[in-house]
Amino acid sequence: MNTDDIIKKVAGLGLPGIVLLVLAISSAGSNAAIVAALTSAGGPFGILGGIGLLGLTGLVGDSLSGIGLEAILKGVYSERKKTDSLRLLLKEIQDLPISDELKIKLQDHLNADTTTNSESVEEPRTVEIVEE
Repeated sequence: MNTDDIIKKVAGLGLPGIVLLVLAISSAGSNAAIVAALTSAGGPFGILGGIGLLGLTGLVGDSLSGIGLEAILKGVYSERKKTDSLRLLLKEIQDLPISDELKIKLQDHLNADTTTNSESVEEPRTVEIVEE
């Protein structure tokens, strides 16, 4: 079996196939390690939960692919910006394993939101405490 055949078979499985492939490579092909990884991923449901998680990963991946990764990431980071600092999010985006073009788009999106939101921020008030 050559590399192209393996690639075609994994691609046919979709995202769950990729997750399983990563598990197999990280465990050096050991079946016991793959079973242990699936069991731990399944939590209280054991290996069946791990296999179900692979199936769920496939369903979520198919659903998200119709929307588009860029739109999803923009939405996620817009929500996170409500609770996390802009500097933290920009650093996190820089470290993501995505294209430089998408990183720039996400950073521009966050910076544009910050500019829009900063206009509506009120100036801090000065409070004077008078002792009687």
